Amino acid sequence: MRILAIETSCDETSAAVVVDGRRALSNVVSSSQELHQRFGGIVPEVASRKQVELIGPVVLQALEQAGVGWEDIEAVAVTNRPGLIGSLVVGLCAAKAIAWALGVPLVGVNHLEGHMAANFLEEQPPELPAVVLVVSGGHTDLALMHALDNYELLGRTRDDAAGEAFDKAARILGLGYPGGPAIDRIAAQGNRAAVDFPRALLPDSWDFSFSGPKTALARYLRDTPPERRPALADLAASFQEALVEVLVTKSLLACERLGVDRLMVAGGVAVNSRLRGLLAERAQAEGVQVRIPPAVLCTDNAAMIGAAAYPRLARGDYDDLHLDAYASTHRPH
Repeated sequence: MRILAIETSCDETSAAVVVDGRRALSNVVSSSQELHQRFGGIVPEVASRKQVELIGPVVLQALEQAGVGWEDIEAVAVTNRPGLIGSLVVGLCAAKAIAWALGVPLVGVNHLEGHMAANFLEEQPPELPAVVLVVSGGHTDLALMHALDNYELLGRTRDDAAGEAFDKAARILGLGYPGGPAIDRIAAQGNRAAVDFPRALLPDSWDFSFSGPKTALARYLRDTPPERRPALADLAASFQEALVEVLVTKSLLACERLGVDRLMVAGGVAVNSRLRGLLAERAQAEGVQVRIPPAVLCTDNAAMIGAAAYPRLARGDYDDLHLDAYASTHRPH
């Protein structure tokens, strides 16, 4: 089954052609990140206007790269939650129009389920059950996956998501936007033990909390004279370590307590080099197999949406043209 997938939940405009939820014939991603840098973060109105400009050319490019025509498309998948509502509506309207014009099924996809499905876009799909850590700019969730479309949510962030905390910390440190990559780059030269920022491990819950390290960083800079502070790289490395250590510890603890020796990581923050390094080190010591998609499949992209949609399409579970967009994960029945 050839699926045309569309992803416009934030500032990326992406389209892909995916075969049977496993093989991406194309995966075109166009970002408006440079437009948002001058504001220090994503401006929803700017993002949605750029989506309107890009959606047509990106879809056509995805078809061209895949070497297929409109007549070859057998279904359309689109992100319809969660995300910036204006951006979601752009992708959803395009998907509805294409599905209606071609007379093919339409499926709305949860963006977070898309991130989870990115791990299945490989020749050897992961074995299940597995613990899944979804860590991105807007979400930090921990789940137990039994099948691609069958999982139970274990915990999620109670305040800032990890990516959001990275962005806010980068702003505090004057490193610009996007914050995660900026901190990752400079932290590579720093001392991770220079400042002991707090770790909220929440021992009686699978939930996360990352507002503490961010607030601690702001207070540290406020209360510590410049001449007594460590180098900027040391501050970045220490802050990054506080976040990464919690992500790794809780994920591996979930594997241990649930009796699962497989862990999948997904989402934009999965690109972080320290997260990958510490996870590989500790997972190997604890006998846990780790799967992380290539970087291009960690950040927002349409191929993962096509992968997530396939199980529903395969069993004939479609949406109609009344499908709506939602800023949160909530989807009324």
